[in-house]
Amino acid sequence: MTMTFPPGFLWGAATAAYQVEGAAAEDGRTPSIWDTFARTPGRVLGGDTGDTATDHYHRRREDVSLMAELGLGAYRFSVSWPRVQPTGRGPASRRGLDFYRALVDDLLARGIRPVLTLYHWDLPQELEDAGGWPERETAHRFADYAHLVGEALGDRVGLWTTLNEPWCSAFLGYASGVHAPGRTDDAAALRAAHHLNLAHGLGAQALRAVVPAGARLSVALNPGAVRARTPSPGDVDAQRRIDALSTRIFTEPMLRGTYPADLLADTAAITDWSFVLDGDMDVIKHPLDALGINYYAPSVVSAATDNRPVRADGHGGERSPWPGAGGVAFHRPPGKQTAMDWSVDPTGLYDLLMRFTREAPGLPLIVTENGAAYDDKPGADGTVHDPERIAYLHAHLEAVLRALTDGADVRGYFLWSLLDNFEWAYGYSKRFGAVYVDYATQARTPKSSAHWYARLMRTGQLPPR
Repeated sequence: MTMTFPPGFLWGAATAAYQVEGAAAEDGRTPSIWDTFARTPGRVLGGDTGDTATDHYHRRREDVSLMAELGLGAYRFSVSWPRVQPTGRGPASRRGLDFYRALVDDLLARGIRPVLTLYHWDLPQELEDAGGWPERETAHRFADYAHLVGEALGDRVGLWTTLNEPWCSAFLGYASGVHAPGRTDDAAALRAAHHLNLAHGLGAQALRAVVPAGARLSVALNPGAVRARTPSPGDVDAQRRIDALSTRIFTEPMLRGTYPADLLADTAAITDWSFVLDGDMDVIKHPLDALGINYYAPSVVSAATDNRPVRADGHGGERSPWPGAGGVAFHRPPGKQTAMDWSVDPTGLYDLLMRFTREAPGLPLIVTENGAAYDDKPGADGTVHDPERIAYLHAHLEAVLRALTDGADVRGYFLWSLLDNFEWAYGYSKRFGAVYVDYATQARTPKSSAHWYARLMRTGQLPPR
């Protein structure tokens, strides 16, 4: 197998607004659900919030210069909805849009391609107060927001992503409650999943109406690489159930315009799906120009012998994020684990890339997130060596190369994350960045993995571990 990536392969790194920007109450920005969640005692480890994060809002130029020094071809960032449209309704905030205009201009001036994600989990709190994603109106508010951002930046951004990981928004936010807004209602979670799908379709329509014809639209999903523990019928059925809830609940509507029949049957005791209205599926099945795949680790499942409710494997919390999947047990895969206790298994990424090569032929794929958290610490000389992360990235990029060799149309790879940052319910306790951030001083120090990745981006050849 060749160890060289094809010419034109897009190399980048990714962040999310609430995790890096800070400036939570500046220039008209109002609270998002994550501001509210993080300020609620007991929700986030250590009582951490994103109020300051990595101060990217004020250190934008420094961070873009760092990206250029590393040789990033693209930067995937998200727009803060409550910064651009503070109440989730009405006109855009000029000051909010000006930040993203300046960011995009800085990127383009340094030869870095801006890749914009409209929604990475920071719903304006006023929309949550009105019901949040379980309410249909939220999808229409998202379309209006997409229109505003598309009008402002469509002439300079060529690759757009509607939603990032709607599974997390729906099921960690509304079923298990370990993410904002912290609700625990299975029926609401399923309604949220549908309205996120609808928001994707409506948002894509809104963008198409205002961005240039050559702009490309995508969505970033975190499909499950779910494996049955044994070939037994019970374990295979457990795998089917979790696959329906982790993957097909989004890919089937978006790619085929329908919900899987087995998903509807599995969840019939929770909801009758009457919130799916005539015409919704045609809207959701809006043509995509690329499919983003976020991958970190596979899941191993079996039928539960004691019929206890399914537990959240790798997601924390006591409540299940899997409505209608009672009687399923999760198992820790063998082998190495990251600081998140997620297994290191690049075959899951290969399997997903080949799965969507088969299921969506002709649709280009982009690895929109892939990376690992480790307990990185500066040495006595101030350098930060992270050989475990280099090994993780090397193995997963070998999996991408293998998929390319086997016919997958993979167009790019985005490392998660550019910077250490606010890691949601884990606060600042987990470090995913290729660049170390001293949160007391906000000093940035590229880790060994950043230099390793810079060499890869420069040559297109996979360096040694």
